[in-house]
Amino acid sequence: MPLWLNACGGGASGGVDDRTLTRAVEPSLRAAAVAAEAANDWNGAAQHWRTLLSHYPDDRAIALSLARAMRIAGKPEASAELMQAMAARHPTDAGIQAELGKDYLAAERLGLALKALDRAAALAPNDWEILSAQGVALDMHDRQGEAQAAYGRALALSPDNPEILNNLALSQALSGDLAAAIASLRQAGEQPSAGAQIRHNLALMLALSGDAAQAERLAAKDLPPDLLRANAAIYRKLAGR
Repeated sequence: MPLWLNACGGGASGGVDDRTLTRAVEPSLRAAAVAAEAANDWNGAAQHWRTLLSHYPDDRAIALSLARAMRIAGKPEASAELMQAMAARHPTDAGIQAELGKDYLAAERLGLALKALDRAAALAPNDWEILSAQGVALDMHDRQGEAQAAYGRALALSPDNPEILNNLALSQALSGDLAAAIASLRQAGEQPSAGAQIRHNLALMLALSGDAAQAERLAAKDLPPDLLRANAAIYRKLAGR
């Protein structure tokens, strides 16, 4: 338990009252939550956001931050339960519906996920993140044509976005178009914000297309020698198929 919780006194006895205490510690709690997220400590981040939400139960931004942290920490059902409660109070909030859809996706409740993301897209048709998440939900329903249309609308709003391009590439691969998937991943990899996951996905697509040597060269940019050897063996097997 944090020291400040042990040290506080009751308002009636002349100590600091709860409201004043909350205002005093709020910046520290927010900073701790952000730091935990930066360190990929999503359970720790959720704990901090949960404490803040207990003091500000109607705060939409805190609730969304808590839901996201719980979802990434592997607790999508708890996240969905929180967002359901918030959605009852804010039925026309696109951000809440979008998070609810992502929670359902993570919990593999695909029908509910698509319904929530459809509601979010209707409320915020120009939000590329919602459209991209909608594409993921459609892909999970094996509706690749509709998914790729959603990614196309998202790219129209956020051109060359590597996250969207990565999702589009995976959808193209699911529909059997490896050449298009490789082209999308190459385009994603050219963006300054592209990360190692995009290069990893591109290496897999190259191997599946039969080019194990190029896949290995690409993987060498990110992997240590021992992992590179293991991955190279996988690439060769994929290429041999």
